[in-house]
Amino acid sequence: MLGSTSCSPMIDTHAHLDSPDYDADREAVIERAHAAGVHTIIAIATDLESSDRVLALADSHPSVYAAVGVHPHEAKAWEGATSAARLRELAKPPKVVAIGEIGLDYFRDHSPRAAQERAFRDQVQIARELELPIIIHNREAWEDILHLVEETDAAQVGGVFHCFAGSPEDARRIIDLGFHISVNGILTYKNAGMAAVVQHVPADSILLETDCPYLTPHPYRGRRNEPAHVSIVAGRLAELRGVDPTQIERETDANATSLFGLAVRA
Repeated sequence: MLGSTSCSPMIDTHAHLDSPDYDADREAVIERAHAAGVHTIIAIATDLESSDRVLALADSHPSVYAAVGVHPHEAKAWEGATSAARLRELAKPPKVVAIGEIGLDYFRDHSPRAAQERAFRDQVQIARELELPIIIHNREAWEDILHLVEETDAAQVGGVFHCFAGSPEDARRIIDLGFHISVNGILTYKNAGMAAVVQHVPADSILLETDCPYLTPHPYRGRRNEPAHVSIVAGRLAELRGVDPTQIERETDANATSLFGLAVRA
């Protein structure tokens, strides 16, 4: 069985459930998540088309919520006011809990950096208008993303730096800005630098995620990831923090519920 059965609820705050990797068995993937103790999954979009897909998943599954937005890889297709108007409409259904994932990626540079910045600014504005938190993708762009977060007053709505892989100093800067960090399967990898970081992050600033179908945790690394594996991440986080896994599950569940307004939307 994937993951491990848990007596406490868990939330996978970042899953690409619309990925073609799940086309053959998506319903079974969701059922396995439930069996592993995952009561809520936030399906994350990467462009306007996938925003439509995650909305459809949220509409058809009570346990699934949606985040809509344009990833920095796809920012080259952002058409200013036209794209913003479309995203604004996509973000209005009640099961949309965030704008994301958005941000900067200087590692792949699939979109010009100016386009990435423009898309980020516009999407933060939409998040502020609709009072939705943001889900931030950051890769090798620390100083620029932190500058943009401050300049756009993104702290007004808050959010999470997903797939966090920074230093203790980076974590402190993010938390001081009013944002959360989320951890995933990377935490289980040998010599993962995050192991030292998460021991000192405040309990009310951490979320769990899988980023599935990517970043599968040990011992399933090399296979497709899925939401059920968030229980493995919770277990490893508990081990590193020296607490019982049920405590991690309760704390991260409360953090996600509060940040994304899940209790209000239930």
